[in-house]
Amino acid sequence: MHDLRIRAASPDDLDTVLAFWRTAAEGTSISDDRAGVERLVARDPEALILAESGGELVGTVVAGFDGWRCHLYRLAVHPGRRRRGIGSALLAAAEERFVRLGGRRADAMVLTRNETAHHAWTAAGYSAEEKWRRWVKPLPDKS
Repeated sequence: MHDLRIRAASPDDLDTVLAFWRTAAEGTSISDDRAGVERLVARDPEALILAESGGELVGTVVAGFDGWRCHLYRLAVHPGRRRRGIGSALLAAAEERFVRLGGRRADAMVLTRNETAHHAWTAAGYSAEEKWRRWVKPLPDKS
């Protein structure tokens, strides 16, 4: 896409991003609310990366780096805009960020049932790490 613009999200984008995820992202997360995304952008202003075309949000990825590991979340492309290089452009921006920060390996959170995503991640050079399993525990809400 020749008019694709990749940029970091600002606090003004958050409601648009949350609405976009309801349309374009698979599944939901405990952090998919205004407060959760505000914390992300406040803590790491470059972590939420947006793709826009013609002024419209068409894709997102969260590229989090904790100083040790690189984590990818919420790679989402508008259903009507898929297979046009938007996801690849977002991943390239995320990976460039990780390299700039000194990251050495990126991992991605991908739902087991999301076969479409499995194909996209494989095409981008990622592979499932079958020997690891993610363990989670929701924490108390202190807000």
